[in-house]
Amino acid sequence: MLDAQRILVLAPHTDDGELGCGGTIAKLTGMGRAVYYAAFSTARHSLPPGLPPDTLKIEVAAATSRLGIEQSRLRVYDYEVRKLSYLRQEILEDLVALRREIEPDLVLMPCLHDIHQDHTTVANEGLRAFKDRTILGYELIWNNLSFKTECFMRLDETHIARKIEALSEYRSQAGKTYVSPEFISSLARTRGVQIGADFAECFEVVRWVID
Repeated sequence: MLDAQRILVLAPHTDDGELGCGGTIAKLTGMGRAVYYAAFSTARHSLPPGLPPDTLKIEVAAATSRLGIEQSRLRVYDYEVRKLSYLRQEILEDLVALRREIEPDLVLMPCLHDIHQDHTTVANEGLRAFKDRTILGYELIWNNLSFKTECFMRLDETHIARKIEALSEYRSQAGKTYVSPEFISSLARTRGVQIGADFAECFEVVRWVID
């Protein structure tokens, strides 16, 4: 996987990519790899009262920048939160356009067993659009009824620190347990223990293409 030069992260909502694979993104950008990030909903209808509708669009730009993603490689769409399944064909067409534009070697997306309806839509349409590429499903354990620990990215403390810094940009999401530094660090340590490392992130292998 580390031979991949062009990586595309698919995030149903702003912050999903950072939560699922923020440490991996930090490692890959640090290695000089071209990482692209596509968020399909800014979830503006789920924002706390009083916040501007573009809050999460601003926050995702700041968060991905913290992880080393160039802003020219960030794509933010405006599909309505919890209704992505109504627009599967439109999302598929966006994904096919991304494939043609970016030609990624590796796609990181929610795992196929994620029970959130928006996550399921992006994962299923992502598989359709990128079935000829290597695809790894990232872990969002609060939405995963099952998750196969098949692939690990070994990380160090600096990668996890950058992941935590990136998530701190989502001030509109403050208070959610899964964005807390303690949770992020604990999960990374748990996955690290499984492979004899200090820290790691875990992925399901959806598709593995060997050249």
